[in-house]
Amino acid sequence: MRRLRSSTVVLGGMGVLAATITACGSEPDRRCVDPLTREELPSYECRSGKDDDGSGSTARGQYYYGGSVRDRTVSGGSFDKKAVDTGGFGCSGSGGG
Repeated sequence: MRRLRSSTVVLGGMGVLAATITACGSEPDRRCVDPLTREELPSYECRSGKDDDGSGSTARGQYYYGGSVRDRTVSGGSFDKKAVDTGGFGCSGSGGG
């Protein structure tokens, strides 16, 4: 039987540890989306700004978390960041991180 070198074991263990930490602490994907049509928009459409009179926001879209995009339409995620479970190796189902 072949013995593994200690450096191989250490590097492999560090890789697993790094994957665990990043999976639990990572944020869900965020994209700018039109809330009515669910069409993906450029990110600048979600940045808050002011109207010409300074009264309100000019942002057309809202941030959408998780899910996927097909034909520029999003599905499977949520406009509520807390509703999206990032999951991942070693994470609890209650939003651990």
